[in-house]
Amino acid sequence: MNKDNFFEMVFEVVRQIPYGRVTSYGAIAEFLGAKRSSRMVGYAMNGAGKATPPVPAHRVVNRAGMLTGKAAFGSTDLMQELLEREGIKVKNDKIVDFKTVFWHPESLLES
Repeated sequence: MNKDNFFEMVFEVVRQIPYGRVTSYGAIAEFLGAKRSSRMVGYAMNGAGKATPPVPAHRVVNRAGMLTGKAAFGSTDLMQELLEREGIKVKNDKIVDFKTVFWHPESLLES
């Protein structure tokens, strides 16, 4: 699978993350059958701003709920602001109640 196809698959999964929920780079990688490719998911998120239709990249965080991708938003606070607009609480660059707002891509298989 080439990088562009993988990125497009990542974008499709991220577009399915419900409003007010988040997932992790690793959960996306595992769902796509590339469990050890969390970093590649991160690279995809870095380029998500140019994708059409839009990709809600602010809903993807690391496995501990940290906003590790916030630098890609051009402003150090924009990722947090976008999450907070969706009702997700963030403190010290970490999602509060991460397990409660976590969404696993496997739920796509249930529908």
